[in-house]
Amino acid sequence: MLTDTPDETLAAAAAARDRDAFAALVARHYDRIFGLAFRLTGSRAEAEDLAQDVCLALPDKLAGYRRQARFTTWLYRVTVNAAHDRRRRAATRTRAGDGWGDWEVNRQAEMSEAAEAQGWLAAAMVRLSPELRDTVALTLGEDLSQADAAEVLGVSEGTVAWRMSEVKKRLRALARAEGML
Repeated sequence: MLTDTPDETLAAAAAARDRDAFAALVARHYDRIFGLAFRLTGSRAEAEDLAQDVCLALPDKLAGYRRQARFTTWLYRVTVNAAHDRRRRAATRTRAGDGWGDWEVNRQAEMSEAAEAQGWLAAAMVRLSPELRDTVALTLGEDLSQADAAEVLGVSEGTVAWRMSEVKKRLRALARAEGML
């Protein structure tokens, strides 16, 4: 019975959620959708995916079919638009992937530089006197204020400030001597 029904009538029924009408339309036009999808993509796998995308979107798209063109013409337009959308999404993913790759390379380089700096700093700290190391460990390592570090070390806050100034001066001198500055 539905095999003799015009496409436009089936489309109107399918838009009203008539499953049999929708099944008849898909059965009638799937090869046409797939053929165009294959010509648009050049790949059987991509054409299958695109045809599936079109068929999945068709129930919602049918609500927009206005019979201003033949159903097959409209269906071709839906398929071409789906192919364009698919290409745009692929290009966006590629750009995002490229950006991610650049970001990851930069992140790895920064981590490597930070690890190298940490290694240098640890080696340089060993060269400092125990009093300076203790002061740095408390103020920078443990994030204590200079007043709290002074209390722990049993020295004045001014002494802690001087020690930190001295640490900076000595680390700069070591970095210059090693060609790091």
